[in-house]
Amino acid sequence: MKKSKKQLLAEAGWKTGTAKEFLGLTDEEAALIEMKLSLARSLKQRRLAHEMTQGELAKRLGSSQSRVAKMEAADPTVSMELLVRSLLALGANRREVGRIIGQKSAVPAA
Repeated sequence: MKKSKKQLLAEAGWKTGTAKEFLGLTDEEAALIEMKLSLARSLKQRRLAHEMTQGELAKRLGSSQSRVAKMEAADPTVSMELLVRSLLALGANRREVGRIIGQKSAVPAA
């Protein structure tokens, strides 16, 4: 968030902070969420790079289109294991998965 916008909000009586602060997450919980978001974002990017629909990826994984949509949205019902297995099915290797997990979120902290 821009410093000027943050200042205007503060002057109007609003508090600003990070999702971690708002939700009361520990450092470990925040890190796990960041990892899951990175895996989900990468899965969608890789699927699009392969010019596949969610339905086509679902068929390859033996799953459903709605499940792939949930995977790409980092839905809480989707495990990190499933995201990793799906990336591997799209040709990612262990080193690439490690890089993906190590990526920071593209969303800046407030």
